[in-house]
Amino acid sequence: MPLYEHVMIARQDLSNAQAESLVEHFGTVLADNGGNVVESEYWGVKTMAYKINKNRKGHYAFLKTDAPSGAVQEMERLMRLHDDVMRVLTIKVDEHAEGPSVQMQKRDEREGRRERR
Repeated sequence: MPLYEHVMIARQDLSNAQAESLVEHFGTVLADNGGNVVESEYWGVKTMAYKINKNRKGHYAFLKTDAPSGAVQEMERLMRLHDDVMRVLTIKVDEHAEGPSVQMQKRDEREGRRERR
């Protein structure tokens, strides 16, 4: 099955538990349609570069999935209809990166950064 990565932004007035339950809910939608969530990460509340629906902040979540395209389309459709979800980004990847995403790594663990002068 194809591999996908999804990033979703939920409204800032949700609690952390509600934002994480949204991730679980959309994971079950994928499972019902023949896919599965390989890994999910909750990135927390982050400030956005510009306002979306009068919100300056949002709960960010990241999903790595292994699902057929029909399951991904259904999950995206339900995400776009959900009132608490502000934005969704889905990309198809050849393989999932090992370990945590760049957002979850500590600054000193990141590779390829040079020292400031």
